[in-house]
Amino acid sequence: MSLRTLRRDTITKPLFKWAARVMPPISETERDAIEAGTVWWDGELFTGNPDWNRLLAMSPANLSAEEQAFMDGPVRELCAMVDDWKINWEDRDLPREVWDFLAKKKFFGMIIPKKYGGLGFSNTAHSEVVRTVSSCSVVAGVTVMVPNSLGPAELLMDFGTDEQRDYWLPRLADGREIPCFALTSPEAGSDAAAMTDTGVVEYGAWQGERVLGVRLNFHKRYITLGPIATVAGLAFKMYDPENHLGRGNELGITVALLPTLAAGVAYGERHIPQFTHFQNGPLYGRDVFLPLDLILGGEKQVGKGWRMLMTALAAGRGISLPAQSAAAAAICARATGAYARVRTQFNVPIGMFEGIRKPLADLAANIYLIDAARRLTNAALDDGHRPSVISAIMKFHATERMRDSVGKAMDIHGGKAIIDGPRNYLGSQFRSAPIGITVEGANILTRNLMIFGQGAVRSHPHMLKEILALSDEDEAKGLDAFDKVVWRHVGHAFAALWRAFVRGWSGGRIGPAPGGAAMPGYWKLLSRYAAAFALVADLSLLTLGGGLKRKEMISARLGDILSELYLLGAVLRRFEAEGRHEEDRPIVDYLMRQGQGRIAVAFGGVLDNLPARWAAILVRLAAFPMGISAPAPPDELTGAVAEMLMKDSPQRDRLMPGIYLGEGHEQHPLKDLEHAFRLVTAAAPIEKKMRDKHLYDPQEARNKGVISGAEFEQIAEAKAAVDIVIAVDAFPMEDISPIAAQHRRKNTAAAGAPGAPRPRGSEAAAGPAADQ
Repeated sequence: MSLRTLRRDTITKPLFKWAARVMPPISETERDAIEAGTVWWDGELFTGNPDWNRLLAMSPANLSAEEQAFMDGPVRELCAMVDDWKINWEDRDLPREVWDFLAKKKFFGMIIPKKYGGLGFSNTAHSEVVRTVSSCSVVAGVTVMVPNSLGPAELLMDFGTDEQRDYWLPRLADGREIPCFALTSPEAGSDAAAMTDTGVVEYGAWQGERVLGVRLNFHKRYITLGPIATVAGLAFKMYDPENHLGRGNELGITVALLPTLAAGVAYGERHIPQFTHFQNGPLYGRDVFLPLDLILGGEKQVGKGWRMLMTALAAGRGISLPAQSAAAAAICARATGAYARVRTQFNVPIGMFEGIRKPLADLAANIYLIDAARRLTNAALDDGHRPSVISAIMKFHATERMRDSVGKAMDIHGGKAIIDGPRNYLGSQFRSAPIGITVEGANILTRNLMIFGQGAVRSHPHMLKEILALSDEDEAKGLDAFDKVVWRHVGHAFAALWRAFVRGWSGGRIGPAPGGAAMPGYWKLLSRYAAAFALVADLSLLTLGGGLKRKEMISARLGDILSELYLLGAVLRRFEAEGRHEEDRPIVDYLMRQGQGRIAVAFGGVLDNLPARWAAILVRLAAFPMGISAPAPPDELTGAVAEMLMKDSPQRDRLMPGIYLGEGHEQHPLKDLEHAFRLVTAAAPIEKKMRDKHLYDPQEARNKGVISGAEFEQIAEAKAAVDIVIAVDAFPMEDISPIAAQHRRKNTAAAGAPGAPRPRGSEAAAGPAADQ
């Protein structure tokens, strides 16, 4: 008997039986979700000893010359065609000429290879296009995003038959077909496997012939582009009660290519998502017959729909929603910094108040972090990775930081932001923020169950192999596989304990950092946290087993640590990749201190609530002997970061590149704001000259010879531009409410007063009377 056999039969076997009891077998649906996509940097983080040099060595996410030309040409043309206020409040849709332009320029075929008539763009280009278009209009951004994200095109490229690709992809690329993806139903939201939409295998009539196919009955909702789609990727549960396919009755979740003009399909109704009028609505089907040829991927892909969806989401979640979030965060940061500079109260720009500077600094930090992580994730996707755990991290944290940015921007703008009208550049971002939070995996679910829950199994060096061994129907084979991997896991756990001890007791001074890095202390700090994370993750899995699924708050905090390690690594990498701009150092310092605080809170929450107290004590003694430090950015640093948004500088443009600021429109609120911002900053030396003499009235300063006539005119020009910016819209009562207008006419007639309504305009146009 070999030593390994002796170990397996005497030591591993009892472990195997214990583990089988505490770790419930995974369902086929769970297995599909776990095995979807690939492991990338998340795997490095779970080792507790990430190779930071590997992260820095990654190729940057760059655009090709063709992609840049598309950004500079059709993308900018599209933005100039779009009037976001008119889309949402008057037309309730994109104009016909915009739809035609999108099809003509192949916006719907960005990800489709050139051989099928698409543009064949990279993931980076896809992200940049969605980001820029979303910065001018959320509706336009969603419309461009959906055909290039989760939908028939991507699924066809990954899973379709040659015949399906040859037919459908050229038609999708040039806009002859408008796609949608129909997954969610009333019974199945986050739990998509609970869907009651069915397809029964039987013979039926199709184009005059009797063929074998599926009889579909379904009710889908929240389907973006559903009201106008010509083809839907339809997810349903497939059954074969007569065993035509020879595989039994329950065949599993399957995806079909559904022509929406097929008999029995009903569509065209619209939902209104937060008064953001992109095309979205329900899709119904009753006794709809499709041939098996329209099963996506053909008969061999029957029952594999869930894996298709999870594989597509593994990439899609990391591109489109982070791109839209980056657009919103950039608009909020740029506009709010400018507004805080031009808007004065008590004769001081409001951005000078410390209470304003803290949210301003958060706005700058959010956009730097979102873009750092977005570009890193895009680079990984362009390298061929499909990191499902990283995509979940990106989806959650990009949309949450976007929501935080929108809220802070609204607070700083005050009344300017809450009065809707063509002059309001934040209203659409505010209304649409909950949409990104909810779609493609609601954020509560993503944080509590997916990031660590999926990562612990998929990204851990050994856990998936152990679970598969425990789930093996051949117990002897499973035991042998378990014996091979469990002792490697034991070695990994002891290595994590040792690393956590050394790095913890040295205060993070001992630990790996990339050679020649500009901020080695921060890299070493992340190495310390990575070792502590690997240790606490293993102890949580050991002591809770399958019960960790039900300890959602512990799982969420572990996911928070994993996420911060990825996001902060992306921040440090961005600083290195962009050439170590010294003026960006304060924002990196700010983010690293913020991140340390978040990591400390998460570690504390896990260790305070871990049921196995011995495990919590062990982690505290090994990794945090002096307690868990939770620093916050000091006030001076906060002020320096806030100042970045209020200076007209190349740094401001570099931090928020590529967003649409009204070019091509004669009038646009962001264009007006940028104009006023530049005039005000240019006039700043003149205002300082006045303040030094305790003068705040330009006319008085001119009369006293403190400023020249030319300087007076410069101040007046800036003041006029600011008046346009701070003005809000006002509408004739008849436009708002005919009922109220009718009452007003009756009241004014009874009082003998003229009742003519004022013309539609704004405070700036109406003059002082508007305030009376």
